[in-house]
Amino acid sequence: MYRLNIKKLGFAFGLTGALIYLGCMIVMVTAGKEGSIAFFNSLLHGLDTSNIIRMDVSLLEAFFGIIQMFILWWLIGACIAVFYNVHLKNK
Repeated sequence: MYRLNIKKLGFAFGLTGALIYLGCMIVMVTAGKEGSIAFFNSLLHGLDTSNIIRMDVSLLEAFFGIIQMFILWWLIGACIAVFYNVHLKNK
């Protein structure tokens, strides 16, 4: 079995999370409020998102959201790699 590179897997997860966040932003900009509600309601199996969707997000807030998402998913990917590698050592 191969060991996972912790930094590379973390980076891959981080970029994926940032791309998902960016995709969400694109949906909200192009579809508008009602279209976003319909999209996310169908994506979340009918969960009503009308009360939580906010369209007045500033560019600075969106920028910090992408950075936070990258950091969060980097940590998740790094943890997965660490746990995987530790499991290999125990066998």
